[in-house]
Amino acid sequence: MPDFGLIQRILERARWAPSGDNTQPWRFEILGEHHLLVHGFDTRDHVVYDLDGRPSQLAVGALLETIAIAASAEGYACDIERRPDTPETHLLIDVRLERDNQLPADVLAPFIEKRVVQRRAMSTRRLSVEQKQALAASLPEGYAVLWFETWPERYRMARLMFDNAKIRLNIPEAFPVHKAVIEWNARFSEDRIPSRALGVDPLTERLMHWAMASWQRVEFLNRWLFGDLLPRLQMDMAPGLFCGAHLALLAPAEPTTVDDHLVAGRALQRFWLTATRLGLLIQPEMTPLIFSRYYREGVRFTARTLAMESTAALRLRLAAELPPGGEGQVFFLGRLGCRALPLARSMRRQVNALVIE
Repeated sequence: MPDFGLIQRILERARWAPSGDNTQPWRFEILGEHHLLVHGFDTRDHVVYDLDGRPSQLAVGALLETIAIAASAEGYACDIERRPDTPETHLLIDVRLERDNQLPADVLAPFIEKRVVQRRAMSTRRLSVEQKQALAASLPEGYAVLWFETWPERYRMARLMFDNAKIRLNIPEAFPVHKAVIEWNARFSEDRIPSRALGVDPLTERLMHWAMASWQRVEFLNRWLFGDLLPRLQMDMAPGLFCGAHLALLAPAEPTTVDDHLVAGRALQRFWLTATRLGLLIQPEMTPLIFSRYYREGVRFTARTLAMESTAALRLRLAAELPPGGEGQVFFLGRLGCRALPLARSMRRQVNALVIE
């Protein structure tokens, strides 16, 4: 009788890979004791932050790297191959496990479950030269990390996030996403973001919960009572100022294909796990990058003209922080620093809920 215990153990770890808003856009089909088929989905049909599927592809790439790291701890190497005849909206990726007695366990394996998102303010202590060298060394050849760590740099990035959040919180296209991904009055959530992990104070959390009952409430608060101000100050401005650094990850060339984004996602996961190993916490800051890319590629992601005009201006501000010609190469923005682990965090669906027949 086949023994699927190996794959089960690997998936117990791999399911902790990061994904946007904890969507976990993957399912697993076990085809044999050493053969796993990953089904990778995207959320372009209902998530304004994923209209081209690229964020989901980054997440699937992070999952594949996590599978490989988890397999190494079991003494197995992974042969990973994407089936090219499947649509971008439903990737099929074969993972075949091969016993390798010479393969050491990846040093990042113990940190898979420990990796978390920290949305609150962190220490402003700068990273050491050794920390930055270790993080840069975690990236594949040709990839690079760009740091924004001085006070003026952190201020400009914090202000960029703060101003971008005004777009995010004031377009109706984002409302159903925000409404769906938050689990209110919760410290932990298997498939969403618990409200206690948002990084706001209890009063703001209650106000947000009340407002999120309908778009009409959100729009009324934002238009007449500056309802977006407190969330932006607490979730964008303050954390953006109080951190060790902001960072941008750059690919060797602009990622354009599915495979480019899968490789970039694998690089991102190794970088993030290395940060965890070094005692550092990370918060992604992807929305300005996503909206800027939409604008650059002519994707009208909102019907609100003012929001599109604001995006155009913010795109220029973001480009000014990057090397000439580097705008298209950036696939991740975030901030990092030191702080105690958050008391609230997103969990993951159980393996049996992710495995399909």
